[in-house]
Amino acid sequence: MQPYRAMLAHHGVKQSMSRRGNCFDNAVIESFFGTLKAEYYHLEMHDGIAALEAGVHDYIHYYNHERIKLGLQGLSPVEYRLRNTA
Repeated sequence: MQPYRAMLAHHGVKQSMSRRGNCFDNAVIESFFGTLKAEYYHLEMHDGIAALEAGVHDYIHYYNHERIKLGLQGLSPVEYRLRNTA
């Protein structure tokens, strides 16, 4: 495990893990990954890792810039953030 942690530190990545038995630590990202799998991964055919990576990148852009959320007053996350910080 030490070589892995050294590689993370070398690249400036901060390792973060949930506390044992606390499912709420990662609730937001787990929710996003569930949405990603339901709306993209399981619905698309992938011709390799490069195509999958490009597709996930495109989906994340769509999720943040185009996909509306009713909890954000019918705006995308970026639109909501811009409206509420101006």
